[in-house]
Amino acid sequence: MSDDESEFTSLFDGEDLTGWTSIPRVYSPLWIGGPTIEEAQVDRPVETRFTAEFLEESKTSQARWTVEDGAIVGRQNEPGGGFGGFLITDREYADFELRLEAKPDWPADTGILVRKLPETWTGIQILMDHRKSGSIGGFYGNGIGSFHAVSFNVDAEVDADGAFVRLVDEDPATTIEPMGDKARLLEYGATAEQFLSAWRSGDWNDIRILVEGRLPTITTWINGVMIARIDLATLEFPNYDAEEVAALLGRAGRIALEVHDTDPMLGEARWGRDSACRWRNIRVREIPPVD
Repeated sequence: MSDDESEFTSLFDGEDLTGWTSIPRVYSPLWIGGPTIEEAQVDRPVETRFTAEFLEESKTSQARWTVEDGAIVGRQNEPGGGFGGFLITDREYADFELRLEAKPDWPADTGILVRKLPETWTGIQILMDHRKSGSIGGFYGNGIGSFHAVSFNVDAEVDADGAFVRLVDEDPATTIEPMGDKARLLEYGATAEQFLSAWRSGDWNDIRILVEGRLPTITTWINGVMIARIDLATLEFPNYDAEEVAALLGRAGRIALEVHDTDPMLGEARWGRDSACRWRNIRVREIPPVD
C-alpha cells in the first residue's frame, strides 16, 4: 500500500465520464456451469422471484450515471424504476491499488468490482451494501460461486421521522441475512465495532482496495482501517474452483461501480426510490504482476 500520490493515475477528471462505459446489469449463471437466476429461484415463493419480463428487460436497461459537483453519481434507471447497472473502465487492470471516496445514500446496495468481465455481472465484488443486513468492505463472488465473505452486518439508526442518522451494528435477531459462517471465508475480517469506528455516516469515506496475484488476494481499508482480506487461491466454497475462475476472469479485468436492481425480496429496502451513490477522487496504482 502506498501513500505517494505521485504513483497513482486518475481514473476520473471530475468533469465527465471519459474512460468509463455504462452497461446493463446482465446476470450470468451463479457459478461456472451453474444455474441461471431463473433456474435457481424455482424453489422460492413466487412473490420473491424475478419475473421473466424483468430479467429480459434488465439486459438492456441501464442505471443513470451523471457527474455532479465533481463526483460520479449512480442512480437506478428512473426513480422507483428498479433497474440498476454498472459503470466500467474502458481499460483492464491486473494487479493494482485502487483508491476512491464514496458516499452512499440509505438504502443503497452498491459495490466496486474488480477483474470484472465487460458484458455481464461476473467479477469479484467489494461490497458497499449500505442497507439493512448489508456489509461494507467484504466480498461477493458475482457469477463465480456467489460466495458471501463478510464479518459483520449493519443496520441504521433513524430519527423520530424515520430519517437515517448513522450506521449501527445489526441486531442478529432482526437480520434478513444471517451471518452463519461467512466470516470463515476471510483471511481477516474486522469487527463491527472496528468498522463503525472508521465509517463516517452521511459523509465521504476513503476506500482502498489492493488486488494482487493471478488468483488474487484482495485487501480492503476504509479511512485507513483494514476491513477485510480474502485469498481467492485458497478459498473453499461450494461450486467455487479457483483455477476455473482464474481462467474465466483472466489475468486482468475491468474495474466497475455498481447500482443494484430492486429485487422482489427486499424491494426498496435494497435501493431506495430516490437513492444514489457518489464516487470521487478515483485513482489507481498499477503493480507489476509477479505470477
